[in-house]
Amino acid sequence: MAAVEENLTRVYTINLGRAWITPQHKRTDRVINMIREFATKHMKSDEIKLDQDLNRQIWTRGKTHPPRKVRVKMVKDEDGVVTVSLYEDAPAPAEAPAAEVKPEAAPAETTAAAEEPKAEAKPEEAKIEAAK
Repeated sequence: MAAVEENLTRVYTINLGRAWITPQHKRTDRVINMIREFATKHMKSDEIKLDQDLNRQIWTRGKTHPPRKVRVKMVKDEDGVVTVSLYEDAPAPAEAPAAEVKPEAAPAETTAAAEEPKAEAKPEEAKIEAAK
């Protein structure tokens, strides 16, 4: 069973709206505690470490206006220490649609190029007919 717990990784969206029940000047402190409580409950460990980027994200809007939700990645290592960090989506899906657009643009250019000679042919025919 110890092998199953090695580097256990999970992604959660934590709802932090209940922090608005606390007094205004203590909200961000409460949000940090809520994240620690959530990690303790879901990852079943008492040793919780918050990543610096997560801490900065929470504190960017000050002490009175923390975010309502935060998407986090929790990693539990072999020693039972849980590291909570911001979850970042992989950039690979963003690149895939750009690759799909390029093949579609190429046929549009060829159809436009194919129509141009036909358009030029019509005025020539009109000149020939006018000359007769």
